[in-house]
Parts: sequence; C-alpha cells; structure tokens
Amino acid sequence: MGYVIATANMKGGVGKTTLTVNLATCLAKNYGKRVLVLDLDTQISATLSLMSPLDFAKRRKQRLTFRYLIDDVINPDPNAKLTIQDIIQPNVCNLPGLSLLPGDIDLYDEFIVSEMLHKQTVALGEQNFENVWNRFERVLINNILKPVRDEYDFILLDCAPGYNLMTRSALAASDFYLLPAKPEPLSVVGIQLLERRIGQLKESHEQEAKINIKMLGIVFSMCNTNLLTGRYYKQVMHRVVEDFGVEQICKAQIPVDINVAKAVDSFMPAVLNAPQSAGSKAFLQLTQELLQKL
Repeated sequence: MGYVIATANMKGGVGKTTLTVNLATCLAKNYGKRVLVLDLDTQISATLSLMSPLDFAKRRKQRLTFRYLIDDVINPDPNAKLTIQDIIQPNVCNLPGLSLLPGDIDLYDEFIVSEMLHKQTVALGEQNFENVWNRFERVLINNILKPVRDEYDFILLDCAPGYNLMTRSALAASDFYLLPAKPEPLSVVGIQLLERRIGQLKESHEQEAKINIKMLGIVFSMCNTNLLTGRYYKQVMHRVVEDFGVEQICKAQIPVDINVAKAVDSFMPAVLNAPQSAGSKAFLQLTQELLQKL
C-alpha cells in the first residue's frame, strides 16, 4: 500500500496545485513511481494542469469525473456501471505512471448530503447526528479510493482552500499532509488555522477511530531573492520556524519562476514543459527531500 498525501492550506493562492502536480510528475518521471492525482477543488486547477479544457469537457459529458463517484455514494444506483478504474485517466501528459482522477466544477450539494445523513440517523436510531456526519466524512474519500489504493505508490489529494467536507474527508483518509505557503503573514495564518482544524478533526473522531495523519512538511513557494523582499521573507519564515520547528520546514523552496506559471498554458506541469527552469529544478530537489523524509 502506498502513501496518501493531502496538499492543503486554509488560504488560497499559495501554490497547492502547482506543488501537487509537479511533485506527482517528478515522482513518476524521475523515480518511476505509480502516482495518482485526485483533484478535490471545484476550480479544477489540478485537472487543467494535466489535461486540456476540451478533453475535460468531453470527460465531464461522459460523467468521467470524481463527481460521478460522489453521486454514487450520496444516491447509490444499483445499475451503476462505472468504477473508479473507469474514471481514472492513466498516462496523463503521455507520462507512464502518472494518472489523474479528474475533478469537477460541481462536486456535491451540502443540503443533499445533510438530508441523506439525517435519514441515516433516523433509520439507525442514532441519537447524535454529529456522529453520523463524522463517520461519513471519515470514510467518504477513504472508501472511494479503497479499490485502487494498492495500485499506486503515491496518491496525492489536491484540496480546495478553506475547510469543506472534501478537505476534511481528504485529511481523514491521508497518511500525511503537505502545507504549501507563501512567505507572507496571511499565508502563515493559513498554516496555523489548518493546524488547529486538524487538531479538532482528530479530536472529533477519536471516540470511533483514530486519525493518524502527520505533517510531512511546510513548503515555501513563490520565494523571491530580491534584496529588499528577501529580508522580509526571512522574517516571516523565522516566525514559522518558531511556531513549528525547523525540522518541519522543507529545505527546498520554490522560487518565483515565470516558466512555472506559463506551463499551465500547455496543460502540463513545469517539470515536463520546462525541465531546466529554476522552478523545475526546485521541485526535483523537493521530491528528493520528501522521499528521504518518508
């Protein structure tokens, strides 16, 4: 069984998707690992980093996205014909070993989920609705991934910013989480908020099952070596070191690199589109560092 790793931060715009897709690509391309990327953000940035909008539109029309699997959990269809293996797109970007479970711009309706779980609460004679909800979020993504968990060395979950049902379920299903951050105060607040939320998540589930997710590392991205901003960035990073300890901060930092931003136009990660760029080299160094940690 491989590792399941969630990429998360309460704040958006910190490089979660860029980190996820480039790390996944490095693992497949440079280390021969079998890697699955699961896009849990309705902005579908990870999906569109690995396939064109046209290809995504075709798959969505055929219901070959993660939404189909969520729908099947919320409204089970005895005649359902598609499995998770049918929906996973293998060899994305023509790279053997790299697979994608495409996301969707509309994953689930919170009201329908609540209604379903309320019916379950009544049917089970359960007195506490919260227990039923906790159980659902703990097993949702875990159960969806169960049929393929042994087929991959790494499953990377690209979480949406904030703390919705999918993010909680992703964290509950993961062995580790990566925390991308920009060296700026609001990004650091996002780290602190997520840490607090994960503590609450573990606490709310401990009566029924332990959630053993651990931090794999904090990854600073969009780092600028400019003399004026560099000093300010170091002050921000020093605060993170004080809060979390130097061992939690990844040594490899992702610099500001236009090649990383431009790679999205080609619907492929920078490490494939511009392998000699500073950003791509940093992602490779980070991949080596994380493999050593594991």
